[in-house]
Amino acid sequence: MIRTTRAARPEDAAEIVRLRRLMFAAMDGRDSPGAWEATAEGIVREQLASPSPRLGAFVVDGDPAGGTRGASHLAACAVGTVEQRLPAPGHPTGRFGFVFSVCTDDRYRGRGFGRATTEALLGWFAAQGVTRVDLHATADAERLYRSLGFAEHSTALSLDVSRPLLPPSGR
Repeated sequence: MIRTTRAARPEDAAEIVRLRRLMFAAMDGRDSPGAWEATAEGIVREQLASPSPRLGAFVVDGDPAGGTRGASHLAACAVGTVEQRLPAPGHPTGRFGFVFSVCTDDRYRGRGFGRATTEALLGWFAAQGVTRVDLHATADAERLYRSLGFAEHSTALSLDVSRPLLPPSGR
């Protein structure tokens, strides 16, 4: 069976979330099911059904689930979002991309599906006027992303604002 990359459809939402869960388990060694999955599935389904989605998702179909026709598992996916920021000299559109899920089901690894779906997502970003794409790479995936042209660009800091902020030191 020849496998091709295609744009994800709303009905792929549950499988995209399944692959995302596999990605997290591979990253930290823990399977973490939870309410986040239903929330994520709803967001993916809604965004993929939108006439002007901020979410781009590309997939490769796997074998039919349980050998039955119709239902299938996804072999791989790459998913990202477009963020509108204020334009800047190096980014005249102010449109930035962020890749937040690239995963290949273990049964399909080593066939180039991660690369193929990521390349399709990068093409979609370019068509959206995105001028820079960011991602967080695992050690296992870093070589793939570097081969696609990704490199360090700056020091990034982040803050979890769901937790109480600490008072400034010295006060």
